[in-house]
Amino acid sequence: MAKLIQTEEETLLSEAAHVFLSKSAPVSRLREMRDSGEHSDPALWQEMAAAGWAGVLVPEAAEGSDMGHAAAHVLAREMGRNLTVSPFLSTAVMAATLLRQFSDDSATSKLKQIAVGGLTYALALDETAKFSPDQVELTAESRGNGYVLNGKKRFVVDGCDADRILVLAKSDAGLCLFDLANKAEGLTQNALKMIDSRDAADLIFDDVEVSGEALLGDPGAGFDVLKPALEAGQAALAAETTGLAEAAFSLTTDYLKERKQFGITIGSFQALQHRAAHLWCEIELTHSAVLNAGRILDETPDQATLAVSVAKARATDTAQKSVQEGVQMHGGIGMTDEFDMGFYMKRARVAAEWLGDYGYHAGLVAQLRGF
Repeated sequence: MAKLIQTEEETLLSEAAHVFLSKSAPVSRLREMRDSGEHSDPALWQEMAAAGWAGVLVPEAAEGSDMGHAAAHVLAREMGRNLTVSPFLSTAVMAATLLRQFSDDSATSKLKQIAVGGLTYALALDETAKFSPDQVELTAESRGNGYVLNGKKRFVVDGCDADRILVLAKSDAGLCLFDLANKAEGLTQNALKMIDSRDAADLIFDDVEVSGEALLGDPGAGFDVLKPALEAGQAALAAETTGLAEAAFSLTTDYLKERKQFGITIGSFQALQHRAAHLWCEIELTHSAVLNAGRILDETPDQATLAVSVAKARATDTAQKSVQEGVQMHGGIGMTDEFDMGFYMKRARVAAEWLGDYGYHAGLVAQLRGF
C-alpha cells in the first residue's frame, strides 16, 4: 500500500517551491497578467527550468532531474496555491512522460530541450464540448512517406504559445499520435478568452502535411502511446487543484478570524465552524488521494488508472466546494474583483473540465470497480 504522507524530501521540496513561487509568482502576478492581456510568462518558466522543475520527469540521461511523479505533484500543488501560470502540466508532465517512452535521438533531443526550458508542448485532444479523447474525427490521410491532417481540435491548453503540438488523429490503421510544430503550414490557432486568464486555443488543421517521422509509435497505437502521459497530466492537475482548494480554504479561515458581526468574530459561530471543519476533512482526504496516485505512477504506472481518476474526481469536487464556501463565507466581498477568491473560483472551474470532469472520472471509477 502506498505511503500516504509526504516524505522528508517532498516536504523540503514543497517548502522551497512555496518560497520561490510566493516571490516570483504570487496571485498578484496573475492579476497583472490578466489586466495587461498576457497569458504566459516565459521569464518565470526559465526560472523554473533553472531550478530543475521543467525536467522533473525527464530522465537524467537526457539531462533532466527525474524526480518522479510524486515530486511533480508537490510542485503542481504549490503552483495551485499561487495560481501560477506556466506550461508545467502540458510540457514538463505530459509531453515529458510521453516522449520518455522512446529512446531514439529525436525524442532524447526534445527531452533535453524540455529540461532546459527551450521547448514547450500542448496536447490537442478534445473535439467536442466534453473530454472524450477516444472520439476522434480529425483525419490523418496517408500520403507518400507522410500524412495530411484535416479537422479541428477544441480547448487546447497552451495552444497559442507552445512550440509543438501533440495531436491525436484517426487514420485507416486507427488512432495515431503526431508531434508537429505549432507553426506548421495550414495550422491555425484561434485564441480563446478563458475565465482563468490562461493560454488556450481551438486549432484548425487544413491540409497540414507532416512527415512520417512525426508519427509517435506504430500506426493505430496512438491512444496506447498517449495514455501514460494523459494519466500523468490528470494526476498532476488533481495536485494543482488540491493546492488551489487549500489556498482558498486558508483565505476563508483567515477571514473568519478577522470579520466581526455583533461585536464578535464570525469564526466563533458554530455553524461556520462546522462547515470549515468539514471542508478541512475533504481537503485532507483529497490530498491523500493525490499522494496515492503519485506513488502508484512512480511504482506501477500501468496500474494507475483507478488511483488517478479517484484523485481527479475528488480534487475537482473538493475545489468546487472550497471556492463556493469561500465566496459564501466572505459575503459580498467574495463576489468582488478586488478580492482574490474570484481568481480561485475561475481556475477551479476550468481545471474541472480539463482532462475530464467529475462525471467522467467518477464514471471510470465506477466501471473499474465493477459497478
